[in-house]
Amino acid sequence: MHLCWKLALMMMVLVCVTAQQVNYRRPTRVGVTCCKEVSKGRIPPEVKLIGYRHQNALSPCVDAIVFYTEKDKYCSDPTARWIQFRLKGLKEIED
Repeated sequence: MHLCWKLALMMMVLVCVTAQQVNYRRPTRVGVTCCKEVSKGRIPPEVKLIGYRHQNALSPCVDAIVFYTEKDKYCSDPTARWIQFRLKGLKEIED
């Protein structure tokens, strides 16, 4: 009789553990789309910029100013001298 209680208790523990595993959801994988390197080179004045955003460094992403055009984006070094000039008049794009 004592063995029967031990088996019943073990079965209940097994059922509880198994039931918890069914409700477990794995985290969703999110693709990283960010600047992983930047350029100090100037964006030509004829390139029409429509906005920008500041990207913080969080590996694998680097600290950058991301300039947007209608079709492209440019990853620029925020310490480059010309950055402040190009930021004038542009709106900051929120994530």
